[in-house]
Order: sequence, then structure tokens, then C-alpha cells
Amino acid sequence: MVRNFLTAIIVLCLSLPAMAQSYELGAWLGVSNYFGDLNPNFGIERLGPAGGLVGRVNVNPRVSFKASANYANVGYRDELSNNPFQKTRNLSFQSHILEAVGQVEFNFLPFVSSEYEKFFSPYLFVGGGVFNFNPRTKFEDEWVELQPLGTEGQADGEEYNLTSPVIAYGGGFRFALNYAWSINIEASARRLFTDYLDDVSGVYADAQQLENQRGELAVQLADRSWEVSEFPIGEVGRQRGNPLSNDAYMTLGISIVYHIGGIKCPDF
Repeated sequence: MVRNFLTAIIVLCLSLPAMAQSYELGAWLGVSNYFGDLNPNFGIERLGPAGGLVGRVNVNPRVSFKASANYANVGYRDELSNNPFQKTRNLSFQSHILEAVGQVEFNFLPFVSSEYEKFFSPYLFVGGGVFNFNPRTKFEDEWVELQPLGTEGQADGEEYNLTSPVIAYGGGFRFALNYAWSINIEASARRLFTDYLDDVSGVYADAQQLENQRGELAVQLADRSWEVSEFPIGEVGRQRGNPLSNDAYMTLGISIVYHIGGIKCPDF
């Protein structure tokens, strides 16, 4: 991840040697939140930590290119819902997320940290990258990885990928503390191309077939309604999730960045 981050910075530096006016390096901290089959109503009961490293090339006072290497922790539990079906379904997950993202930013106002009249601006951005995830759930006081269990009947070797593209978009507000330092406050959403961030998407699999393929633990975690209901709901083919809508997550964070100023890219 660090290597990808540094590579992105070097590529930006080499591609814009004549245009770039200044460079920034920094770090950010904040919170993350997941939306998907376990949290379809955009609840905020389970916020997780998030943070990362950022590098920015300011092409001019209006346009910037930013690369970042980020971490987030997301998760949710059906028991947090008021929906009777979700409470009975009783699924849960947690996942660490690592991502590398590049984005283009547009300042609504000209922003130049060294000029008093241009020390702040709201901005919008859009970009893309890749992210890695690995949903787990807690069972009998131990964390269990869900993807290898094929909880929705995936055949061996046909499990969903744990690395996937991501589209990043959002907005923020930046203001300069002085010539060298500035603060960014940013809300960033992620559009995903997978519905398995939470390990939930399709229908319940045949329990006997799942046990034959993956073992008893897979059956227990594919349908956890037996833990809270006298009558388990995991009938073959019954809807377990919503495959028509991919999962998503977002972050809200504050970053502090150091303004390096105009520098010459290294010769290669």
C-alpha cells in the first residue's frame, strides 16, 4: 500500500512538471461508516476509526491532484435494526479496509496558502482506486473469516474477490493556518463494485450441501437465526440480502498538510 502511494505521487510529479505550482504532504484521522444489506437505512450506530496519508499536487489555485493511502474499519449487526426480519436474520460482520485512491479536486475559490485573501475554500472531488477488505464475524468469542466459508453457497474457488475497484467522491473545506500548514475537513463516499463487503448479497444456500462443501461452521454462520429464534428462517432460496444494490462506505476526517512549495521533480 505504501509503495502504491509513493508511486502515485511520483507519477503525478512526473506528469505535471511544468504546470505544478506547489506540493503538499500530510495525514488525516476520522471515522468511517458502512451502508449495505445490514445497514440499509443509513444508521450511524457503528462508526469505526479511519485515517491515512495524503500527497497533493496543486496545479493552480483551482485544481489539485491528490493521492492517498487509507485505512478504515467498518461493520454492523442486524440486532441494531428495528426491522423484525433483520433482528431474526441476526447476521453481523466487521472488516478492515485498506485502499489506494487518486482524485481530482476543484476549489470553488482560489486557494493559495501564502496569500491572505486566498487562505480558504470549499472544494469538490472525484476519483478512483482499489480497496481490499475481509469480512469477519464473532462466533463463540472468536473472529471467523467469512469469505472462505462460502456462506451463500459459493463453490470452492468461486468465492468473491477481496480486492475490488472503488469510486471516491465528496467534498470538503480547506483553510491555511500559515504559509506552511493547512487544515482540510473532508467527507468522502465510496461507490463499490461488490455487494459482499458484509458477506451478504443473495439467497440462503442448501444447508446440507453447504455442510458437505464447507463444514458445519459454514452452516452455523450462514443462517444465525437459530441463535435468537425457535424457527430458523434460512430456507433454501429465501432472500438473504439485496443483490440489486452494492454496498458502500464513507469517511469523515480532518487532515493536516504541510506545504512544500514548488519543487523540481527528480531526474530519471
